[in-house]
Amino acid sequence: MFKSKKQRKKTLIYEIWKRLKRNRMAVIGLITMLLVIIIAILAPLLIPYDYAAQNYEDTFVFPNTQHLFGTDNFGRDIFSRILYGSRYTLIIGIGFISVASLVGIMLGSFAAYFNKVDNLIMRTIDVVMGIPNFMLAISIIVALGNNMKNMMIALIITSVPAFARVARAQVLTIKEQEFIEAARSLGASDLRILVRHILPNAISPLIVQYTLGVGNVILYAASLSFIGLGIKAPTPEWGLMISEGRTYLRDYWYISIFPGLAIICTTYALNMLGDGLRDAIDPRLK
Repeated sequence: MFKSKKQRKKTLIYEIWKRLKRNRMAVIGLITMLLVIIIAILAPLLIPYDYAAQNYEDTFVFPNTQHLFGTDNFGRDIFSRILYGSRYTLIIGIGFISVASLVGIMLGSFAAYFNKVDNLIMRTIDVVMGIPNFMLAISIIVALGNNMKNMMIALIITSVPAFARVARAQVLTIKEQEFIEAARSLGASDLRILVRHILPNAISPLIVQYTLGVGNVILYAASLSFIGLGIKAPTPEWGLMISEGRTYLRDYWYISIFPGLAIICTTYALNMLGDGLRDAIDPRLK
């Protein structure tokens, strides 16, 4: 008995989930990311103190029962700032990479499907990829101006090429298959074939690239904030918090260490989840 398209999709998702569950590190990464997302959503309810409140009577307080991660040079509770800062980290990571993935997938798909624009698009992508991502991001911000909008533009531009290359490789493989020829023979337009038939079958490696891309963008954004080219104070962004605490690193290490650990845990969880998804989706492992 033949299965419907919806049944086959459910079966495929179940098989991927079953293989993903076997990878303990991927499950740990998934659970960690779910916790970060929950914390970001519920941050206003979870923080014990106002993340922006300054108390000059409690400056440089070491971690204790009242201030779990201590306080900074303005007397602000570091634990509250890290919890609330998870919102900015996820907005930057998920928001920026979502825009970059849409642009990259569109460019890569058009390059692969329409041969006339392939050379133009991919040579431009090669030029962008020839420049180290972080150096390119710094150059864009310095040229356009130091603000949140320009940081977004810089991080999106540096993230687009990876999605474009993955999308192009997938579309080149799928567009020559028999079911695409059948769709053409039935009179389907190029746009319909690309959107309805090719991209849904190319989505798996793009999901993996998306997961890994979120971690990279979080690291780049934190690095830019650290050197003063990203988010500005008093926003509780983790990279900025590390930068603000580096002056006091010798005596008050916790001001920079705890936000640094938050970045490490988040990006490591995303990398573990991305690796696990890649192994679960890989058809050679079926």
